[in-house]
Amino acid sequence: MYVRASHQPRSVADVIQVMKDHMFATMITPSADGLIASHLPFLVDETLGQHGTLYAHMARNNPQSAVIGSDVEALVVFQGPHAYISPSWYADRATAPTWDYVAVHCYGKTRRHSDDEALQNIERLLRVVEKPSARPWSTDELTPDNVRALIRNVVSFEIPIDRVEGKFKLNQGEKPERTSAAIAKLEEQGAEALASAMRRYNDL
Repeated sequence: MYVRASHQPRSVADVIQVMKDHMFATMITPSADGLIASHLPFLVDETLGQHGTLYAHMARNNPQSAVIGSDVEALVVFQGPHAYISPSWYADRATAPTWDYVAVHCYGKTRRHSDDEALQNIERLLRVVEKPSARPWSTDELTPDNVRALIRNVVSFEIPIDRVEGKFKLNQGEKPERTSAAIAKLEEQGAEALASAMRRYNDL
């Protein structure tokens, strides 16, 4: 990913937060028929490995599952907040339009899980996504046969992250009054996450 010096993340914590806040990501790998992509929820454990470890699972019938556990490199793309920035928002409109956004790219090789690890991985995800529920669902509500069928139908895996890139393109280098105007317009539109990131990365 092309990342200008001014668009580098300020901290590892900022990168990890993007991955946690926007966990539904895109995994891209080569295959026998060319590139293939899947859209999956990913959990990140930043404490494991040099750059953290990603956890996910996919349908066993997904053709991409054939490369899970092989020696090929996977790219996982997390898309953070983004929006079109119009010069019409500025008092001084003599500038080009742009698109501000946050993105994180993670690279690494997949490791296929055993059946026991697969169940642990699914339960790990459930603890996160069911947490807001008043009555969280768990695999305890399934029969043992149902659980075995669930595990048979998925391929569970992890990706120790070998390399990570973050891009925080947030109007850096623009006139402060223009960036302030853009932030106000985004807040008016309900794009608070992007507006907040722009405030932080422009010290406004």
